[in-house]
Amino acid sequence: MTRLISFGHGYSARALARRLLPQGWDIAGTTRNPDKTEDLRADGVTPLPWDRTAIEAALDGTTHLLISAGPTEAGDPTLALMGAALRDRADQFTWVGYLSTTGVYGDHGGAWVDEDTALTPGTERGARRVAAEAAWADQGLPVHTFRLAGIYGPGRGPFEKVRQGTARRIIKPGQVFSRIHVDDIAQVLEASITRPDPGAVYNVCDDDPAPPQDVLSFAARLLGRPEPPAVNFEDTDMAPMARSFYAESKKVRNNRIKTELGVTLRHPDYRSGLRALLAAEALAD
Repeated sequence: MTRLISFGHGYSARALARRLLPQGWDIAGTTRNPDKTEDLRADGVTPLPWDRTAIEAALDGTTHLLISAGPTEAGDPTLALMGAALRDRADQFTWVGYLSTTGVYGDHGGAWVDEDTALTPGTERGARRVAAEAAWADQGLPVHTFRLAGIYGPGRGPFEKVRQGTARRIIKPGQVFSRIHVDDIAQVLEASITRPDPGAVYNVCDDDPAPPQDVLSFAARLLGRPEPPAVNFEDTDMAPMARSFYAESKKVRNNRIKTELGVTLRHPDYRSGLRALLAAEALAD
């Protein structure tokens, strides 16, 4: 039986687990919230408290690691807690996946970036990710880095705000974002597990970087609702965190996941992804 420990078992990790568990994988996921342990068990995942002793015991027989927990001001939390134990067991791991962000590239004024583009983060969050990527690469582990674009999927989409009438089309000329459906994140991770290449870095995004207002307009059309009102970026009262996302504009290339991992995206653009989300909602009703 192949065993994976997922550090910070969240949205993307759950999608990967849904692919691996039917294949007979044994998956354990860490959580700091005791209230989530039953949810993990219901998914078929063994819950692990964020505790060095408990996690170290679970490392016996573990061959794969997925790191989703993001860095803080103090650095990477997984390395702080478990770095020494992981380095001591480096030879037993076949694959280590680190989930990073395309925010490491910073702002490129809407131009294209790829995995060889210099890392010039423009936010504190991006700088922390750059430092965390470097720290993981320095552990002597078979680390694979995945730079994720904006994630959407079941429970994470524009439909609820459109239905509630709270959606706004924020207009900032030249602003584009890249996105990725969570199911495509999962298939990229599985493809990498199947074809390990320690040290590899992959951009994980779809084929169609687009202005955020276009996504909301399309979601409204799918729902048969009026187009959300347009608001100039400079006139918004967004929270600093939300505003910071608009400080960077770039188009992210995803060629490497196709040529090196053989991935064919299920949702190559937001239109495909949103149609699928709405269809899944209809089946669930």
